[in-house]
Amino acid sequence: MREVSFIKQNKEKWLSFEKAIFNNDFKDPDELATQYIHLINDLAYAQTYYPKSRVIDYLNQLAAKAFQKIYKTKREDTNRIVAFWKTEVPLICYQYRKFIYVAFIIFFAFTFIGAISAANDGEFVRSILGDSYVDQTLANIEAGDPVAIYKSGSNWGSFIGITINNLKVGVMSFVLGVFGGVGTIYILFKNCIMLGSFQYFFYEKNVFWESVRGIWIHGSMEIFAIVIEAAAGFLLGASILFPGTHSRYTSFKLGAKTGIKILISTFPFTFFAGFLEGFITRYSNSMPNWLSVSIIIITLSFISFYYIIYPFKVHKEIIQSPI
Repeated sequence: MREVSFIKQNKEKWLSFEKAIFNNDFKDPDELATQYIHLINDLAYAQTYYPKSRVIDYLNQLAAKAFQKIYKTKREDTNRIVAFWKTEVPLICYQYRKFIYVAFIIFFAFTFIGAISAANDGEFVRSILGDSYVDQTLANIEAGDPVAIYKSGSNWGSFIGITINNLKVGVMSFVLGVFGGVGTIYILFKNCIMLGSFQYFFYEKNVFWESVRGIWIHGSMEIFAIVIEAAAGFLLGASILFPGTHSRYTSFKLGAKTGIKILISTFPFTFFAGFLEGFITRYSNSMPNWLSVSIIIITLSFISFYYIIYPFKVHKEIIQSPI
């Protein structure tokens, strides 16, 4: 069968199924499961005979959304909280992975701009970080402890204050996505310019490695979580700008609901990053290199696996073993 005929033959069925999924219009879970199996069969057919077709992406996303709906209605649902992080969030991240990729591209671009700006303007770092911070850090470098500023205050005070601030940044990054994603770009721009200029400052003072093995103990999870929160903001903005087959209001509600789930999923990582900054980073200067590097690698690997690799694994298991 030609691809055009395949799409024409099944288009109404797919659109009807999509509408029912998004509007919670399935009263019978068995009916939903049956329709899901038909959808998986269509997806398998398309993958076999039209491997380069865009219809595969559409059916993949629809199948992932349908599975989330079925998963919620299963009577043997064991633990809603566990299911949220184990299945629901990874499926959402797979379905909207392009927003995560875009967020990372923007993150690296803005961070690079910050570093280049600092390299070409001697006063740029002071204009971004402030004179008091720069002067204090210079004094710390002279004293042989470049990241001593992270040792100020109590463990619990630092942990609580830092965590609250990072949660605020994440929530603002998501909420400001309501302005078509422009607000999210602004939050990402401000933080990335600061990060890029900040790291170049240490590089210029020949203490780059000392800063990396100290700051990135908590920074791996902290920065990664901010990027994921930005992706949630972009998703919210896209739901308003590109409603697709839904009304703009319906698309916004769906985008907000999905984006909030992504945002909430980052909170444990933000809390743990705050814990590391409050209780571990302050000892980076005295711990061996292998330990600080191990912490950085483990934390970065874990959060990268959860948001980048694990979603593909969950999606593949669902497609291969439906219901």
